[in-house]
Amino acid sequence: WETFWILFYGFATYGNSGYLREQVCLYMCPYARFQSAMFDKDTLIVSYDDDRGEPRVKGKKRKEMADQAGDCVDCSLCVQVCPTGIDIREGLQYECIGCAACVDVCDQVMEKVSKPQGLIRYTTEHSLHHEKTKILRPRIVAYAILLVALFVAFVIAIAMRSPLAVDVLRDRGALYRVIDASNIENVYNFKVMNKSKNAQTYQIDVSGIDGAKVSYNEVQKIAPGEVGNVTVTVASPVASLDKPIETLEFTISTKIEDDIYKVQESSRFFSPR
Repeated sequence: WETFWILFYGFATYGNSGYLREQVCLYMCPYARFQSAMFDKDTLIVSYDDDRGEPRVKGKKRKEMADQAGDCVDCSLCVQVCPTGIDIREGLQYECIGCAACVDVCDQVMEKVSKPQGLIRYTTEHSLHHEKTKILRPRIVAYAILLVALFVAFVIAIAMRSPLAVDVLRDRGALYRVIDASNIENVYNFKVMNKSKNAQTYQIDVSGIDGAKVSYNEVQKIAPGEVGNVTVTVASPVASLDKPIETLEFTISTKIEDDIYKVQESSRFFSPR
């Protein structure tokens, strides 16, 4: 399994970074789709300042058009460093992942040509059009409330999580076993996960059928983060079985420090028709 996962992740990494490259950002990454639905004219985005940069002039023509030329020297470095291959000078496009690589390279060029940095920068559409940017607006309040609610829910889920998880699986080998004329037996496989920080032992009880008795080998201590397998047998008197299929309720408990934690799982008990 170790070899399989090493090869799998190696192949995935090479495939994404070495072969697919920008196609991952264009077609697989959900960021662009979220961006197009969430931003407005007051959202801080990577933008090119048309008023300052246009007209684009490079080389010797800049000296001839010194008064008319914009700050953009048309070096196209912003396009070359873009991981998705877009030209930010054409405006915001859904392929933009907000990496700001174009911002960094443009600032370096502006420094070399003795122009102010920020030709490409994080700004808003309103700011580019010399309008006032509104910071506090309904969608910001709504997003903030949602984030706070999600954070609170996450903290509550962590605080209330049980250090014990159990899955009960019926034995697939046989529906039931006839012990004698008075008793029927079913077998179950328990998968017990220890989510606590210390090794634990567990107790298993059964209810739902009068006189039903549960038996299992003593559960060895299960290490933290490990899953233990326990084979459990339930024997029931025939007189207590009114239907071919009855419902059982298992209770798995353990003591952690001074607290007792319990988990209940239901299953079915089969008997002859």
